[in-house]
Amino acid sequence: MRAIVGIDESDESLYALQWTVNNLFNVLINSAAGGERNLLTLVHVHQPSKHYGVGPSAFPAGPGVAAYPSTALVDSVRKSQEQISARILSRALEMCDNKIKAETLIVEGNPKDKLCEISEEMKVDLLIVGNRGLGRIQRAFLGSVSDYCAHYAKCPVLIVKPPKEMAGQ
Repeated sequence: MRAIVGIDESDESLYALQWTVNNLFNVLINSAAGGERNLLTLVHVHQPSKHYGVGPSAFPAGPGVAAYPSTALVDSVRKSQEQISARILSRALEMCDNKIKAETLIVEGNPKDKLCEISEEMKVDLLIVGNRGLGRIQRAFLGSVSDYCAHYAKCPVLIVKPPKEMAGQ
């Protein structure tokens, strides 16, 4: 079994990972289907740096003025994003049992698109995502990664809903 779990900073994604470890991979390890071929990939997708103004890296600096950040600033922002991603995945990796073979992957882009692309490229058996429990209106405006993946991923998708006491926090 090869599976991907989409991880972000939310409690819901960490709950989805914990559910996967407890209810899916531990069962596989304890059954005849266990073994080295089981691999859990923890994927964090961070949004690309935003660029404002007319130029590719311009941002508003006042009425009618655009400033262009230095390369050092852009590199600093990118490095900061990578450090945040690494911390999120480090926390997630700690949740995996030592018995579970797990790897991490950090990519840049739109989470819903990237999770579907990566799951297809890696030919995984299952894509696992958490669910924040957005209402219809919030989903319409914000979009839902789990809804998108359920409709467009080329592999089966497991959407793990948080327990009721965790929902809406």
